[in-house]
Amino acid sequence: MKRFGLIGYPVGHSYSQNFFKEKFEKLKLDDHAYDLFEMEFLNEFPALWMRHQDLVGTNVTVPHKENVLKYLDRQDASAIKVGAANVIHRKKGKLIGYNTDYMAFRESLSSWIGKFSGEALILGTGGSSKAVQAGLTDLDIPFNMVSRNANGADYTYEQLKSNPEIIERFELIVNTTPLGMYPNIASSPDLPYHKLKKGSFMFDLIYNPEETEFLKQGKMNGAKTKNGFEMLELQAEKSWDIWNS
Repeated sequence: MKRFGLIGYPVGHSYSQNFFKEKFEKLKLDDHAYDLFEMEFLNEFPALWMRHQDLVGTNVTVPHKENVLKYLDRQDASAIKVGAANVIHRKKGKLIGYNTDYMAFRESLSSWIGKFSGEALILGTGGSSKAVQAGLTDLDIPFNMVSRNANGADYTYEQLKSNPEIIERFELIVNTTPLGMYPNIASSPDLPYHKLKKGSFMFDLIYNPEETEFLKQGKMNGAKTKNGFEMLELQAEKSWDIWNS
């Protein structure tokens, strides 16, 4: 058996398991399995690989993309660039980390917005945010970041609410936070949506639900919107390529 899976907490909302099950069926890979490994604390990580000797590779989701790095034997250039890993491949007994989020975001965004000369605003500063930062850097798109507190960010949500005209500067806003993700679909980043620049782009890394409250608010205020489903599929395909390399 060749086993793959997803590490995170929680993982019940993930589409990854269905994606890979369908892929295995399509390719007639009866000896392949994809499991959900719900893991609140990463101190369980080494035991997982000991327990499943047939485990070839895993995806990693929130909240472990950054902290998982210290458990790896090696990091690919993509993981080093981002400072986070969302794919792990066990090769010749060594655990190697990669970041396909970064590559998938860059590809999904550039195919959507085309040539872009504006500024971006990133909501969040965690592992997913780091992948977005790397993608925007590759595309030469300058960006600022927003967080609940000032540590590591350019703005806080309170600052944006107090000075709503700030948001008018940005022609691209990317949500990397879990706000609005199923089952908490009523929540959204606390932004002055009425001040959005007309015709701006709003990209949400969330794909469940298909249209988050963040995207609904954007659409209501004249923005173009896109969710994270294409990015998810792109990063999953890149994960598969890595595991078979």
